[in-house]
Amino acid sequence: MSFSTLGEKSERGFLDGQFLIAMPGMQDSNFTRAVVYICAHSSAGAMGFIINRAQQISFTDVLLHLKIMDQADAIMLPVQTRDLPILSGGPVETGRGFVLHSDDFVSESSIPVSDDISLTATLDIIRAICDGRGPARATMLLGYAGWGAGQLELEIANNGWLNCPASEALIFDRALEGKYERALALLGVSPEMLSSEAGHA
Repeated sequence: MSFSTLGEKSERGFLDGQFLIAMPGMQDSNFTRAVVYICAHSSAGAMGFIINRAQQISFTDVLLHLKIMDQADAIMLPVQTRDLPILSGGPVETGRGFVLHSDDFVSESSIPVSDDISLTATLDIIRAICDGRGPARATMLLGYAGWGAGQLELEIANNGWLNCPASEALIFDRALEGKYERALALLGVSPEMLSSEAGHA
């Protein structure tokens, strides 16, 4: 599924609003120790964002690159704004920016992904954040994770992922270190308990 089809889907999949937590045997290096928030899941596929992988640029870098403000103005932003997390959301369209945020900000391009969380991929939310009109909680991501029809279900069946209901607090938790372990703790699991081998009776 691609981002362009996210706003068009009407059916809800069983993984909508879930975390995917990579198992130790994950073969794809893009998802080693990844925690993925699934925004959309249907018979056509799935898409979501890795929420525990840092991007090597800052929010100030983004503002300068997009020419939203210059260095002098960016330095004057509140520290909380300048420290907005920029994450590597996944291996698809890595040059494209997305903002996952609380539902207290809405623009024409905002897409609700759960009762409390929306997704906006246009510059108006960046400007709103800079002006102090943005959402209470937000994380910017570059790129996303996408799966074709049946692909994610097969990966789960092959012991690639654990899944559990998403935690809004964990999505917006700025402390990336240990987020993988905190996601596993939602299931009452520690990394030492996981095996890379699928269990067969």
